[in-house]
Amino acid sequence: MHLGDIASRTPDKTAVVMSDGSRGLTYAELDRRSLQVADLLREYGLGRGDHIAVLMDNRLEYFEVGWGAQRSGVYWTPVNWHLTEDEAAHVVADCGARILFASARVGELAARIAARTPGLEATIVVGGHPGLLEYEEAVGSRPAEPAPDEREGAYFFYSSGTTGLPKGIRPDHAFPPFGAGNNLDKGMGERFGFGPDTTYLCPAPFYHSAPLAWSFGTLRNEGTVVLMERFDPLECLRAIETHRITHGQFVPTHFVRLLKLPKEQREAFDVSSLRLVVHAAAPCPPDVKREMIDWFGPTLFEYYAGSEGAGMTTITSADWLAHPGSVGRSSTGDVHVVGPDGEELGPGEVGAIYFSGGNRFTYHNDPAKTAGVYDERGWSTLGDLGHLDAEGYLYLADRRTDLIISGGVNIYPAEIEDALVLHPAVADVAVIGVPDDEMGQSVKAVVQPVPDERDSPDLVDRLVAHCRERLAGFKVPREMVLVDALPRLPTGKLLRRRVREEHGTPAPPAADLTPGGRAP
Repeated sequence: MHLGDIASRTPDKTAVVMSDGSRGLTYAELDRRSLQVADLLREYGLGRGDHIAVLMDNRLEYFEVGWGAQRSGVYWTPVNWHLTEDEAAHVVADCGARILFASARVGELAARIAARTPGLEATIVVGGHPGLLEYEEAVGSRPAEPAPDEREGAYFFYSSGTTGLPKGIRPDHAFPPFGAGNNLDKGMGERFGFGPDTTYLCPAPFYHSAPLAWSFGTLRNEGTVVLMERFDPLECLRAIETHRITHGQFVPTHFVRLLKLPKEQREAFDVSSLRLVVHAAAPCPPDVKREMIDWFGPTLFEYYAGSEGAGMTTITSADWLAHPGSVGRSSTGDVHVVGPDGEELGPGEVGAIYFSGGNRFTYHNDPAKTAGVYDERGWSTLGDLGHLDAEGYLYLADRRTDLIISGGVNIYPAEIEDALVLHPAVADVAVIGVPDDEMGQSVKAVVQPVPDERDSPDLVDRLVAHCRERLAGFKVPREMVLVDALPRLPTGKLLRRRVREEHGTPAPPAADLTPGGRAP
């Protein structure tokens, strides 16, 4: 799993290629470029346990920078360039990044982050940006010699917290010699059939953990990555046929968009090369999954996990057809369903989902949040609810109490509520997720205006504009409804269940977590 060893054996093999065929890197080129990035990091004094951040769209240089960090023993954090400036700057500062790598597409955002982040020693932009270092000038002429003691770096992903600010997930990492890889890299080969004959399609952005980790794992297993700049259903099918894709990873929203293509377009492409189609990140509607299995064959493979790496369940197409709606049985760590009293529940009883025996992790700079996800036994939870059947198959009942998952992206209502309630026309607000045929869920805001604004014809437009100034675009409510009052207890607690019942889809009864409650 040492990039240099793979490059020595197969120097001319394509490591990465853009799906349109416009650019690519051989293993020899990728090895050389990553060594040059590693040399740059050493010049800045970065080594074991130091940190960089990457703010780029999907492009080949992402691999060069990532492998340079990976062989330098540093933590590296992908930054979602769709975040607001405040959110993205928080991630860069909170992780302690000393160097920020960016691309010209988001060069202005990178410049603004650099201006407000004193800890950054350099901001380096692929394609250049005024006042910042240009990537090729910083890297291109450097020596490509490995350090005598190369150490494995590690991904350092961020996940939004309930306050809305992203939280760093600090892995339990020992910085072994470079080439050791990680558990996912090994599992991809041993359990999922990744190897030298693999051609893996990545249709999703690298600021999400799974697309990045599975792409790098493909290279650890000597395969080829086909990278889409952005997802387009027709281009996705064209890439599968053109590159003879064997493996790919998707979210349910991708499936929905593929299925919405006219039948004649879908049938025009040969997808018979597919051997494994992985999906995760959000619940997949059963009807959508059945249609995809009918189309792609029994290649779909689903898993339930989090960036925290505490545990994982998996399920094949055949097992899913026998247990529709399940996310599988435990494959990493052991899964437990726990009631309000902390005791494990029996088959069919809904409670909080915990994992034991998986990786340990901490939330960076947030000991309280870390402590809150572990119980006295050392089991950890992502905050999700579900039940096990008699055979040990897990079924999700609710994705955290209030969490909205839209197109595989986590959205927290509290952040949107905090933004809206600041508007002078808003007396109270509640934000919920409502079913969306394409995205899985979309954001809906239920707003109680102040008395003087109740009849204002342009109020909704003004509130949407207010949100766009303060929130990333994917967090702005797609729908707003004005009400006379929101249901709150005398204590001030919002009865969110009632809001869902009146303005969305009722939450599953299991979310009450009453002792002995049965799965619906």
